Amino acid sequence: MASKRTEMAIEKIVAACDGNMRGALEALLLVNEHLEAEIHQLYAAVSFVGRDECCETMH
Repeated sequence: MASKRTEMAIEKIVAACDGNMRGALEALLLVNEHLEAEIHQLYAAVSFVGRDECCETMH
């Protein structure tokens, strides 16, 4: 069972989509895709910074 906070968030999202469950699900999937893209960018940035720091300490 979902927490009260989760239930309230679900109600808010569905209401923002005029009660359209398919619209709410689509919106959540789009947000998820955006967040996954941000995570990949952060991982790339961290691995790039880590590599540079490693090389700087070797000189």
